Amino acid sequence: MSRIGRLPIPVPENVQVDIQGSHVRVKGPKGELSFTFPAAMKIIFDEKARVVRVERPSDSKQHKAWHGTTRAVLNNMIIGVSRGFEKVLEVHGTGYRAEVKGKDLVLNVGFSHPVVVSPPPGIEFEASRGPNAYIIKVKGYDKVLVGQVAANIRKIRPPEPYKGKGIRYQGEVIRRKAGKAGR
Repeated sequence: MSRIGRLPIPVPENVQVDIQGSHVRVKGPKGELSFTFPAAMKIIFDEKARVVRVERPSDSKQHKAWHGTTRAVLNNMIIGVSRGFEKVLEVHGTGYRAEVKGKDLVLNVGFSHPVVVSPPPGIEFEASRGPNAYIIKVKGYDKVLVGQVAANIRKIRPPEPYKGKGIRYQGEVIRRKAGKAGR
């Protein structure tokens, strides 16, 4: 039995779950998400206990894989619409800056022009000055979208190994290189 798949998913009071076959719609204070899961998975919402359970029809390899994945995606949907998700990035480098203008994120990261990143629907940016770097927070209710937007921002100027300049995730360790050896 899948250790992840068999765990019940608690549903907060302010979240509505609508299950129609393999299609699940979750609505909460942060937003609304829907997803169509594999038809073989049986998703049950116990309104009295306020929990969602995922059951699989057999112990085949494919059903075992779907079991844990279905439960994890469903759990992320419920957490997202109730609490939301956030990724934190740091901008390191002399003269590198990050600021929010309106809803857009404006990055000055060593190019001849500022880079403007517009948020997709359901995503918002927050930028502040930290003790030794600018901090960018990407917030939203869809975990996949938050992660993808953060990865796209990091891709604008990835950290380089010689001086460590660039955009990195908070807590990310950059392996530094020694550079040229002088005589």
